[in-house]
Amino acid sequence: MSLEIIGTYAITACLIIGAAFAMIGTIGLLKFNDPMVRLHAPTKVGTIGIGALLLASMIHSYVFSDGSMHELLIMAFLFVTSPISANFISKVNIHRRNCDVPPVPPQDEAWSTLDVPEDEVEVAPAK
Repeated sequence: MSLEIIGTYAITACLIIGAAFAMIGTIGLLKFNDPMVRLHAPTKVGTIGIGALLLASMIHSYVFSDGSMHELLIMAFLFVTSPISANFISKVNIHRRNCDVPPVPPQDEAWSTLDVPEDEVEVAPAK
């Protein structure tokens, strides 16, 4: 078998895997009702789907032409920003009370939130 045939099979496998993960993420986004549950579909499954599609593009560019590193940069940016944006979206949903509030941690009401009692707030001196 030649390199082009093996590359074609690898590209096909990556495209099928990427499309399947993207479709599962889309179905999950439409099907789930709670915002916190709905958040997992595009961030977890969608990231793997887009990563597989970009990997297929990278394999194609290296097998059939000179190669390209743009897809690797896009994947790195996607894998770094997706968890951060998911964290921000979940924090907004918790603070707006759009979902079930997580259980209160023992002996600490300000854990993982910005809810600080007024007497503990430190104000920076004016310059």
